[in-house]
Amino acid sequence: MPGTSSPISVTTKLERTAKLARQAPQMVMTTLAHLIDVDLLREAYRRTRKDGAVGVDGQTAAGYAASLESNLQSLLDRFKSGTYRAPPVRRVYIPKGDGTKLRPIGIAAPDRHRCARSASRRWKTRSSSARW
Repeated sequence: MPGTSSPISVTTKLERTAKLARQAPQMVMTTLAHLIDVDLLREAYRRTRKDGAVGVDGQTAAGYAASLESNLQSLLDRFKSGTYRAPPVRRVYIPKGDGTKLRPIGIAAPDRHRCARSASRRWKTRSSSARW
């Protein structure tokens, strides 16, 4: 399908960054922002759960996917321009195992949960030897 991400190209970028971090452990990496692109966000989206609860913005995974390319481009544009702000997390309480107490969990909105966090997590996992 034209325009879809190739896991190989995204993985290659991640591997290249990890290799650089291993080869020059004294180098301090201050940002990876210039390496984040729509392909990385699309791959991060592909790897996330789609059956999660609705976030604070009320958007479902199906609603986000209906305009996936424009949503990812908008997310990237906001990220690169410095105007991206992660939406708040919706707090809900679920019963603990015995059912007598509740514990809080946070449900993130699609932009945050499905793309931004996943991309960041993948970069940090691949280049864990780098100094930040």
